[in-house]
Amino acid sequence: MDEPTGEFPAAETDEPRVTITGATPAGELVDDLPTIDPSTLLPHWTEAPTGQVPIVVAREAASADDPWSGIPAPAWREGEADWVAHEEQFDTSMLAGAERAETGRPWEFDVVDESVAPVAAEEPEWLEPARPEPGTAPVGRTRRRPSANPLAGRAVRQAPATSSVARAVLTGVLLAVVVFAFFVAGPLPLTALVVVVLAVASGEALAGFRSVGAHPATVLGLVAVVTLGVAVYNKGLVAVGPVTVLLVVLGFVWYMSAERTIDVLDGLGVTVFVYAWVGVLGAYAVALLAPSSFADRHGLAYLFGAVVIVIGNDTGALFTGRWLGKHPLSARLSPNKTVEGLVGGTVLALVFGAIIVPLVSPWTLTRGVEFAVVLSIVTPLGDLFESMVKRTLGVKDLGRLLPGHGGLLDRIDGLLFALPTTYYLLHVLSMH
Repeated sequence: MDEPTGEFPAAETDEPRVTITGATPAGELVDDLPTIDPSTLLPHWTEAPTGQVPIVVAREAASADDPWSGIPAPAWREGEADWVAHEEQFDTSMLAGAERAETGRPWEFDVVDESVAPVAAEEPEWLEPARPEPGTAPVGRTRRRPSANPLAGRAVRQAPATSSVARAVLTGVLLAVVVFAFFVAGPLPLTALVVVVLAVASGEALAGFRSVGAHPATVLGLVAVVTLGVAVYNKGLVAVGPVTVLLVVLGFVWYMSAERTIDVLDGLGVTVFVYAWVGVLGAYAVALLAPSSFADRHGLAYLFGAVVIVIGNDTGALFTGRWLGKHPLSARLSPNKTVEGLVGGTVLALVFGAIIVPLVSPWTLTRGVEFAVVLSIVTPLGDLFESMVKRTLGVKDLGRLLPGHGGLLDRIDGLLFALPTTYYLLHVLSMH
């Protein structure tokens, strides 16, 4: 056997070859390379540190002449303060899903352990208003975060026990006696009672909103309600416009001069809402009593008829719903109000409209029944509206002034919707 020589045999001449044309040997291009500035090179790892910061953590553009200087430089974010800084330059929420949009930490995620049973999500808590130091001005908020069912888990007024029903009946009888005594006294004393009731009811509503962290201008709202009642008695419903404008303008000044900034919906929004709900709707009772509205004190008789029909509707709905109620009228807002109660309230309202109301001139049997039908529709709407407000606030009652009934607003909620209906229906039927 021949020993290896370390040389490769020459290629056979008859095998095909591949030739690359136009290629330049790499060695010939060395002279064409650009000259590297030694100052741009990183120091050797054995050299002492210079204290310079790499450009990746710079927070300003390197040169004003650079066309790319308008784009924020990349920033190294490690601590909480680093995430607060330059937050307006880059929205990190676009890197995360909806569940990470609030924190802005795209790398944070929850590891779901399949072996552990899922826990039902709790209702979001109210965002408590900030308690800043003097001189600071954070924005107070009470609105809840969006959820699939904003009313889930809110308070529902439970059906009263037997003793509570007896107490409620006794309170209702005493209240009716007092009210009818003011009817006998005449329009002016009754107007004073109406204004006081509306002021107390407005105070209950504003207190309910304050209990959940809102910031209504309580004093301003109460003054507006009382002013509206007095103005309507003297000038009629034309006074609603000027008083409302004054409330909005003065409310703006009120919150503008506050020590700290308050969310406008939690402040002026709540104040105007309660004023419109209780003050404006309740002012129609004063409009019925105003001397300029109806001749021969007929407005007093019309208000009496409306109150009697509403009392009949509320009483029939209470007892019929308690004894026979099985089908909720609106389970989402008030499960204790039933279809059976609605029917029972309508029947008793018709009875009162046909028997009691015509006893007072100028009411007639026909007009009494007509008003009973209409008010039996709008009165339950007033009850449901207040139930919606209470469910939103998470409270059972807006007051405790009347044993067995809650507050004054809990007692007149349906009447607030019946008053403007009565006023305009009187004009439609030419009963003025």
